[in-house]
Amino acid sequence: MAAAAVAAAPSARKGETYTDTKRRDDVRGANIAAARAVADAVRTSLGPRGMDKMISSGDQEVIITNDGATILSRMSLLQPAARMLAELSRSQDAAAGDGTTTVVVLAGALLRRAQSLLAAGAHPTAAADSLHRLAARAVQVLEGMAIPIELTDRDSLVKSASTALNSKVVSQYSSLLAPLAVDAALSVVDPAHPELLDLRDIRIIKKLGGTVDDTELVRGLIFDKKASHAAGGPSRIENAKIAVIQFQISPPKTDIEQSVIVSDYAQMDRILREERNYILGMVKKIKASGCNVLLIQKSILRDAVTELSLHYLAKAKILVVKDVERDEIEFITKTLNCLPIANIEHFREDKLGYADVVEEVSAGDGKIVKITGIRDMGRTATVLVRGSNQLVIDEADRSLHDALCVIRCLVNKRFLIAGGGAPEIEMSMQLAAWSKELHGMESYCIKEFADALEVIPYTLAENAGLNPIAIVTELRNRHAKGEKNTGINVRKGQITNILEENVVQPLLVSTSAISLACECVRMILKIDDIVTVR
Repeated sequence: MAAAAVAAAPSARKGETYTDTKRRDDVRGANIAAARAVADAVRTSLGPRGMDKMISSGDQEVIITNDGATILSRMSLLQPAARMLAELSRSQDAAAGDGTTTVVVLAGALLRRAQSLLAAGAHPTAAADSLHRLAARAVQVLEGMAIPIELTDRDSLVKSASTALNSKVVSQYSSLLAPLAVDAALSVVDPAHPELLDLRDIRIIKKLGGTVDDTELVRGLIFDKKASHAAGGPSRIENAKIAVIQFQISPPKTDIEQSVIVSDYAQMDRILREERNYILGMVKKIKASGCNVLLIQKSILRDAVTELSLHYLAKAKILVVKDVERDEIEFITKTLNCLPIANIEHFREDKLGYADVVEEVSAGDGKIVKITGIRDMGRTATVLVRGSNQLVIDEADRSLHDALCVIRCLVNKRFLIAGGGAPEIEMSMQLAAWSKELHGMESYCIKEFADALEVIPYTLAENAGLNPIAIVTELRNRHAKGEKNTGINVRKGQITNILEENVVQPLLVSTSAISLACECVRMILKIDDIVTVR
């Protein structure tokens, strides 16, 4: 009897292989559902016919945009997986600058397919590994479609910038903003380092008034403030000698803890006389160097200038622009090819910048100071963005930034590919064909994920009010015949060769989108529990 019980025990243990995975599945399901909800929220904003979102914050600030990165950065997301999609959009913005909505929509579609694979019994690790291989293969497919370009080919650069602008609120101004963005970007590329483009060398100044048509590229500097007119100072200087100073032209103050007690009028007069002499001495040194335009950095210690110092500077016929921000100093000195002066004792002529004209001009409801004709100007550019209201100006600024990022992508990686859903359909078809050469679970997973890539052309057609099923089926048919560059022409509402319609985008935007989307989905799939800690 005892022997029978001992014999039964091992066989009972052998059969006990059931483990409860319900909690893991629930956590994974909740993560996927939250991330998909975020992707669905921005999906309607994809493409040139995408809808705009009105974002209203608690402090009554309103933003109208269809830029994926802007929408997601303003969303207050609590679920960690949903926040991962917002960070994914930010990563795409940093890497390529464009395609921020595309990358989130792609990730949402891949997660939907992953959910059906898990429901069918696939292991999350198998699905995640398949995604890794799929991303590498997809990049190869895209590189096979790419067309090399040169930076001297201005037309191609303008076409790609126009494509980026066509999906924005200010799309009707793309014929003005695209060439402007290209000229600004090319003017700051250093021939010694042709593969580098630093967007910090392009400054965008926003000024209310006029329309977006009044936006202009300025070869020089613009200050969004008027010149100081105390005591009738000049508002226009020709053959300007410009100094950028980081010290104060005002009487020195005592330390915070100390105070000076003045007991009679003679002492008070003496203090005022000393202050006058101190300021007059500084102004004479400035005038002696030949300087006639003074840019004064904002001071936090004490007033950078006083009424008295402005009076003396006006008498000396020196144009003054005060309250220049500290973080603008580097850009200003690079543009003017001069050095910032930190002390009056170091005020010398060799530290000055030279320009043909410095003048105050009217712009909208205010005035701006414009410096043009700078001698030996550094490789920088300034864009003055105009608009009828603040919402339009902000959106024009964001759109211009996206166009500049597209050109930066082309400077870094000089290849173009077709737009309009053509690369996604081509990737989907080639990856589906490749999956048939593989075996087992990997083949099944890659086939599912390849089908998910069709979400981009499907959404483009849907947002344009076309029949998505008919359009995607026809697109597949044309690509199967070898027409690689066939895509959705949203304007005509039909399928055409998208390269002939000048709808092109940088290769880097698409390769970055597919790589980042796959990486994010892999990370979400590998999470099987959420541990909260205090």
